[in-house]
Amino acid sequence: MNAEIIAVGSELLTIGRMDTNSLYLTGELNNIGVEVVAKSVVGDDRDRLAEAIRGALSRSQILILTGGLGPTEDDVTREATAQALDRKMVFHAEIAELLEQRFARMKRKMAEINKRQAFVIEGADVLPNDRGTAPGQWVEDSGAVAMLLPGPPHELKAMFERQCLPRLERIVPKLAIRTLFLRVTGMTESDLDQTISPVYRKYTNPATTILAANGDLQVHLRSRCATAEEADALLAEVGGPIEAVLGDRIYSRGGEPLESVVGGLLRAAHATVSVAESCTGGMLGERFTTVPGSSDYFVGGFITYTNEMKTELLGVDPQILGQFGAVSRETAEAMAAGARRRTNSTYSVAITGEAGPNASSAAAPVGLVFVAVADGEKISTVQRQFLGDRTRIRTFTTQMALDILRRRLLRAALPNAM
Repeated sequence: MNAEIIAVGSELLTIGRMDTNSLYLTGELNNIGVEVVAKSVVGDDRDRLAEAIRGALSRSQILILTGGLGPTEDDVTREATAQALDRKMVFHAEIAELLEQRFARMKRKMAEINKRQAFVIEGADVLPNDRGTAPGQWVEDSGAVAMLLPGPPHELKAMFERQCLPRLERIVPKLAIRTLFLRVTGMTESDLDQTISPVYRKYTNPATTILAANGDLQVHLRSRCATAEEADALLAEVGGPIEAVLGDRIYSRGGEPLESVVGGLLRAAHATVSVAESCTGGMLGERFTTVPGSSDYFVGGFITYTNEMKTELLGVDPQILGQFGAVSRETAEAMAAGARRRTNSTYSVAITGEAGPNASSAAAPVGLVFVAVADGEKISTVQRQFLGDRTRIRTFTTQMALDILRRRLLRAALPNAM
């Protein structure tokens, strides 16, 4: 069975509010084998919402509406659903009485407008709300079901878990959904798709999705089967060949970010790392230190934005800066050597480049970056030319730097694993 979710409320169409209820509901529905195939946000317009409800119920067997059950005129979910189903609204005196009792317990007199919450769609079941004033409703129509749930998350979650899940489990066919989540770096989105599409295009189940953001690629495979064993087997059938062709470009199979994976490799190797940054201005050090426990392996860093700081803090020879410039392989290597020397870390990572928006010289166009990694034996440097704005260039550079260190750590660990 498929499901759709409609979040109701004009405030959700502004920049100040975000629909988080749908994330929770999606997880709960997936757990019982229901796929969420569409989500939408509709403002407080009854006719527009009624049209969205009719469309959703024509496509999917399950519809969940969140919000718009309050007592004010702009709370239109009840009326819009009744309009979409061509049903009447029926006043329930017992609901009004319960609402009055709730207000009395709070030593308050209930406003007359709150009686709007006592109207129930003809033929609907009332879903009690012990955490708020808005009762929910469960409406079945032509083989589909619509659930009207309150917007406040603590009310919605309690109502869904206590009132809706038991009902859904009685009508939803037993299906298992399993997900394989691969994180990939070191290639473009188009190259990734070209590499793995010969595998996944043979299958409609599992469904494959590729997401890309700032050099961090994600491959999601979702299988739906009658049993968990079948779903797992199908994921292995498709995921195995994908993992084989991607090789070490996969850095995570559990969703961990790259900085966490690199930190785990450093910890396993009992190694430490320091950083020396110019154009990224501390972004690499920040990524390392967002990981809890990073003090186990991250010893510190240097933000050497000017030539003077590169010389004073890292000991970069002024002649190197004068001959090759700040944005050069030679300067990156001198920065890495200086950071490792000053901190006595096992590894050091240095970044220098031109993030823009204006180039400082013809020899250093916007987007040119150098990343150097030093250990006790050698210094290796990678040069890249990134496109985009200042933020994109800096973010891609830190992603590249972490991946270079990850690969260095994997190579160092290989002899021990053999």
